[in-house]
Amino acid sequence: MSSSMPRPMFTDTHESFRRTVRAFVEREIAPHHAKWEQDGMISREAWLKAGEAGLLLPAMDEEFGGGGGDFLMSAIIVEELAAGGYSGPGFGLHSDIVAPYIFKYGSDEQKREILPKMARGEIIGAIAMTEPDTGSDLQAIKTTALRDGNEVVVNGSKTYITNGQMADLVIVVAKTDPKAGAKGTSLVLVERGRDGFTRGRNLEKLGLKAQDTSELFFDNVRVPTSNILGAEGQGFKYLMQELAQERLIIGLGGVARLETILAQTIAYTKERKAFGQPVASFQNTRFVLAEVATQVKVARVFTDWCLAQHLEGKLDPATAAMNKWWTSDLQCKLIDECLQLFGGAGYMWEYPVARAYADARVQRIYGGTNEIMKEIIARSIL
Repeated sequence: MSSSMPRPMFTDTHESFRRTVRAFVEREIAPHHAKWEQDGMISREAWLKAGEAGLLLPAMDEEFGGGGGDFLMSAIIVEELAAGGYSGPGFGLHSDIVAPYIFKYGSDEQKREILPKMARGEIIGAIAMTEPDTGSDLQAIKTTALRDGNEVVVNGSKTYITNGQMADLVIVVAKTDPKAGAKGTSLVLVERGRDGFTRGRNLEKLGLKAQDTSELFFDNVRVPTSNILGAEGQGFKYLMQELAQERLIIGLGGVARLETILAQTIAYTKERKAFGQPVASFQNTRFVLAEVATQVKVARVFTDWCLAQHLEGKLDPATAAMNKWWTSDLQCKLIDECLQLFGGAGYMWEYPVARAYADARVQRIYGGTNEIMKEIIARSIL
């Protein structure tokens, strides 16, 4: 991380953990990430090593195999991966989105069976919300999970699912009562190997090239009714309660990435010469960098404030939406301005700014499109 601002919420224990994470990233992630970009996914071995190092479920109760820390531990992992541009490991989704659903809404048996294996990297988690025709409109999903005796039968398809190829356990958002709208939505656990559960191709994306993202298909997939996570018909409510943390994670990663790209751009403009002098000596360059640095600092202050609110259980959906919208739009804008200062080199994939440019664009789409974020914000103020 390149932030020079004091962040008093992070204690010595947190900073020690940050050093551990940084060392792990340098040793186990950085040397392999280029190959993972070619493969379209990271190795399963990396997941197991991350589990062994305590990088999975760091904020989960030790009783269930987690690290026993707080959300700041999760934030550190998000920030360190984002700062280096290592978009392949889907650790954040696994640890801070999928696992909390199981912890908060699963039965004691489910928690004891699933969470320790997720903490060790033996089970990789995913959540399947988006469908080909629904996008951010979760109330309009068509996938069904209809009761048949002591089983539910899942039918439908999902797309753009992070960790989709590698996932051993998928939380499927489905309609258990298609006539009841949002109140008919439930969360259903579907494990790898269930008859009728298949994966489509690993989708080829503009960015996030080392992150496996897939289509999932469910053709009369039978699971026991005990695989319904929490109460039947409460799925939409559960999703709304947990999305604020997902959107904060997007903001945390985005600001960390901006800080690194800014630092790299400053260094490059001092070295690169045009018309016989460093690019950094031109007034345009200096003004652009002044503006970028100011906006990154504002984003850092706002995002850390949101983080502090979340730690106290006070981060409301509208504020989380503000942070997700603001930081993701800002990422696209500022990385583009930094790339321009690299000239032709900025368009080359070997330069981190080019990869950051490609990776940033999806931030405005996933976790709920920024148009949806503005609607959430508008409803809170009007």
